[in-house]
Amino acid sequence: MTQAQTQRRDGPHDPSQSYHYGVIARAIELIDASEAPLGLEALASEMGMSVAHFQRVFSNWAGVSPKRYQQYLTLGHAKTLLRERFTTLEAAHSTGLSGTGRLHDLFVRWEAMSPGEYAAGGAGLEIFWGWFETPFGAAVVMGTDKGICGLSLAAETGEEAAMAELLARWPAATFTEDPMRLRPWVLTAFGMEGTLDRAPLYLIGAPFQIKVWEALLALPEGAVTTYGAIAQAIGNPRAVRAVGTAVGRNPIGYLIPCHRVLRKSGELGGYHWGLPMKRAMLGYEAARTDAL
Repeated sequence: MTQAQTQRRDGPHDPSQSYHYGVIARAIELIDASEAPLGLEALASEMGMSVAHFQRVFSNWAGVSPKRYQQYLTLGHAKTLLRERFTTLEAAHSTGLSGTGRLHDLFVRWEAMSPGEYAAGGAGLEIFWGWFETPFGAAVVMGTDKGICGLSLAAETGEEAAMAELLARWPAATFTEDPMRLRPWVLTAFGMEGTLDRAPLYLIGAPFQIKVWEALLALPEGAVTTYGAIAQAIGNPRAVRAVGTAVGRNPIGYLIPCHRVLRKSGELGGYHWGLPMKRAMLGYEAARTDAL
């Protein structure tokens, strides 16, 4: 694959998605840098936008006002999530519940590659890919004929690095650019269009990783958990560090919701695409959950 092939095409996407997230990302940087909450006027001024325009763009993306959204970005809110929306996962597994969030319910249908196939590095596997605009900026999405197998956001890393990250996961696979083949799954996955009832996932990973990712898929939208709770849920309570590694190796970030995993102290912990992105995702889901 040449470097030219890694550049974003004019494919099936809504450019306003990336524009809106770009505004949100810059606003979050300002909020993080401020020792006190920033008012609407101050934020709009720092962004070089009128109050009305900033309020409209922000609310279109987040679903709530900038003031309300700032509450979702604080450490205090993370601790509140752990206290009020903590999911132990054992209960979800024992009852068969998948949660009430629209996003999660789209992904109850999934299957995994066999350990032998995974060990072969994708040999004999054809993977289709394309660039799409998502609520969190441009993303390269990859999939097989069985479902979405990879997603990498470019807002923090850049497009070339986002593409290289996924290509390196399955070095023996054949990659074919075909965004139209993936388009219905992607639009359904991000709630941008109800083109399908479900967007299937195809999990490509080692057996332990897949057990961790399965546990993540049991998390309802708007809920959070901890690394320790996941370790308990998969029957290996001492494997907290290994769980953290598996969470970090998730190839379908956001769709397998590793951003919903917090430290037991309530701190956000690390995130592949940076803590501002993790805060944005948690805030985005919290706003929509509270609006229900």
